[in-house]
Amino acid sequence: MKHAAPSRSLAPARAPHEVRIIGGHLKRSRLPVADRPGLRPTPSRVRETLFNWLGQDLTGWRCFDAFAGTGALGFEAASRGAARVWLAEQDPALAASLQAVRERLKADAVEVLRGDGVALLRQHQDLDLVFLDPPFGDGGNEALFLAALRAARCAIRDDGLVYLESPRPWGADELASVGLQSWRQDRAGAVSFALLRALAPA
Repeated sequence: MKHAAPSRSLAPARAPHEVRIIGGHLKRSRLPVADRPGLRPTPSRVRETLFNWLGQDLTGWRCFDAFAGTGALGFEAASRGAARVWLAEQDPALAASLQAVRERLKADAVEVLRGDGVALLRQHQDLDLVFLDPPFGDGGNEALFLAALRAARCAIRDDGLVYLESPRPWGADELASVGLQSWRQDRAGAVSFALLRALAPA
């Protein structure tokens, strides 16, 4: 789903030209996938698992996608009733594509933000759900993942959730260091994905 550095082992050689929203009032709407190295749309079966975890109805939720890419996760949330969805994307062409999709789908709950996703996330609070799918990079981008996780923990409500896609599972101690804990997790090919929640204060 994200604009990532090329990786021989983690990124597919070619991304699909489009993905489709799989649930809600925008179901079957098409989202274009730009020809960018490392752009990895979240597969439909992973999105299906995620929204089964979340429940199908996100009415009233406030959601933030810090590395929006194609916007598949954010538009999926809007389709299922989210009240506000912020899509942050640093690549200007991808941000313009997201804006065009927003207008085509008349997705008024969605707002496209161009810029650094972590910095923009730090400007938000009281979120119900944060989507994190940072660029993997050949080295795993550990520092970026940590910064994004810290920003997400500060941005969510005490009962809020963080969705994470990563090249490996994150351990309990690593997540605890940023105030989070795993609630649900799974794997699809070379990608680990998990739903995290706030760690209860000691």
